[in-house]
Parts: sequence; C-alpha cells; structure tokens
Amino acid sequence: MTDTGHNLIIDVPGLRVGNADDHAAATGVTAIVFDEPAVASLAILGGGPGVRDTALLEPEMTVQTVDALVLSGGSAFGLDAAGGAMSALARHGRGFAVGSARVPIVPQAVLFDLINGGHKPWAAGDGAPPYRTLGEAAVEDAIASTGVFALGNRGAGYGATTVNLKGGLGSASARTPEGHWVGAIVAVNAVGSGIIGAGPHFWAGTYERGDEFGGLGLPRTISAEALKPRFKGGPGENTTIAIVATDAALTKAQAKRLALAAHDGMARALRPSHALLDGDLVFAASTGKRPLGPSPYELSTLGVIAADVLARAIARGIHAAVALPFDNALPAWRDIFERNSK
Repeated sequence: MTDTGHNLIIDVPGLRVGNADDHAAATGVTAIVFDEPAVASLAILGGGPGVRDTALLEPEMTVQTVDALVLSGGSAFGLDAAGGAMSALARHGRGFAVGSARVPIVPQAVLFDLINGGHKPWAAGDGAPPYRTLGEAAVEDAIASTGVFALGNRGAGYGATTVNLKGGLGSASARTPEGHWVGAIVAVNAVGSGIIGAGPHFWAGTYERGDEFGGLGLPRTISAEALKPRFKGGPGENTTIAIVATDAALTKAQAKRLALAAHDGMARALRPSHALLDGDLVFAASTGKRPLGPSPYELSTLGVIAADVLARAIARGIHAAVALPFDNALPAWRDIFERNSK
C-alpha cells in the first residue's frame, strides 16, 4: 500500500470488507464490518427500495452507531442476510448493550437478481433461501480479512446486471485536500446503462484515475441516440446499492448530508438512475479516526469526493465483471470491448 492506497473502500481506516457468493444461484452478500461502532446514515432516491433496519439511521433516531452494513442480492428474500450477519457479530462480542444482552446493529439493502439465470428454487417456494448463511459467511470473511478484495462477480454484485451488460461489485477511494480518506463500494444492478450508447466509453469517464476502467476517457461527441433513456426489464428488477465511508468524524446529520451528496456520483455514472421502481440508495458511514475541521467547506468537499469515488466505483464494477455462465446471459464489458480492441 502506498500513500494513494489500494483504490478500495478499505483505504478508509477502521473497516473491513467481506464477501460470500452462491455460484449456482448467481447471487451473493457483501458485508462492511467496522472495527468499532461507526456513525452512519443513508439517503434513498430510488422509488422502490428493499431495506432492513434503516429507519434507525435517520439523524433524529436514538441509536447513534452501527456494527456493520450489508448489501445483498435476492430482493426481499435477501433481507435474511442481516440476521446471519448479526449471529456472526454476536459470536465476536459485538452489539448494542441492552441490559445484559447485546444486539448487533446491521442495516441492510437488497437488489433484485432473481431472474438472472441462476438456480433459485426457493424463489418459487421450494426450500429455504441461502441469505442468512451468506450473511454470516460475509461477516466472517470480513473479520478474517487482512487485505484487498476482488471486484466484479463478488458478493452482492455476483448476479447483478445493467440494461445491456453484466454488472458487479465496484469500489474506489480518494483523499480530500485536508487528508481525509473517502471510499465507496457498490453493487451495480442498474435499470440503465453505465456506458455511453453502444460503448465502450463509460459515463463516469471524466472522473477516472489512470486506467482503472479502461483509460478511455469520454468520446469526442455524444450523439442524441446515446442520450435516449434505456430501461432494463420490468418493475422491481433493478437497484444500485452503495456505501460511502470516511475517516472524518461526522455526526449522523453530517453522514446524511454525505449520503445525499454521494448520490451525484450515481447520476454521473448511470443513465438513467433513481427511477420510479429502483431501490437506488447510499449508506454513508464515519469511522471517526480524524477530526473534521470547522469550515463547512470541509464537509462539502467530502461530499464532492464521495460522489467522484462512487461514480468511479460503479464503472469499475461493470469493467471488472464477467458474464454469467447461463443461456442468454448478458455479456460483460470485457467480452465485447477488450476482444474488439485486440
């Protein structure tokens, strides 16, 4: 690791990432576990979210910190993942003290990946969904983790898709001028497209660092055809869910502002985003390792950088993805554009 970090959310001190996948079902779970309870909030701009225990993240609610955040596939079935995550955390002595009991605080968001070709008999009433087990495994993977994690077909991004390409798990990070780390992790299951027209350029190309998602930048012109909205699937088949984190010490109200600002990155990287039946949302968390300065512009700068890293993370998730091994599966970006460039 250098001063520029790993270009992953783990560059933010005080957190770890774990993933668990079910390859046959083409789905998975991602868990962010904080070394110590972290201040967190969220902002939901999609019209059809799937969430668990997120009301407590509003600034006026009593609980001030969380032990972990979970992103999952599986639509509403996937909400079992937080239960498994809680069990794993409880074994490690984590949780909000209530008398002699301790209750791990684990808000969660889900995306829809039920018809991506994977074998999911439980979605038709045959057997139990795997998400409680996957949530437990993702937390254990995070706790045991000592380093980087893979992007693309991992965790909550394993079965994700966009309107025209395979989606996936993405992450990116950056430092603010004041020295605060800001990172993002996202499961890209968008209703729209991360590429401009027929590609290969990404909508997020303006914000790319180096060649982290191909080094293509933006095309010289963007046609009217490329600007036409294209929507994937039908009602409820979409959602991009993300977490942004920083080591700057924030209140819950400030974390809420950070989550709202980070949504700009989703709008920059996906066209369209925040649609009526999407569950597009961003969690924002603070590990509190560095004090925030008194200037309001310092918090505003955190928001600008959070939007940038989320846009980059979305493009990285699509760029790293691999097509699922099923009939009629959507191609991956690399299947079309890396092959054509050789």
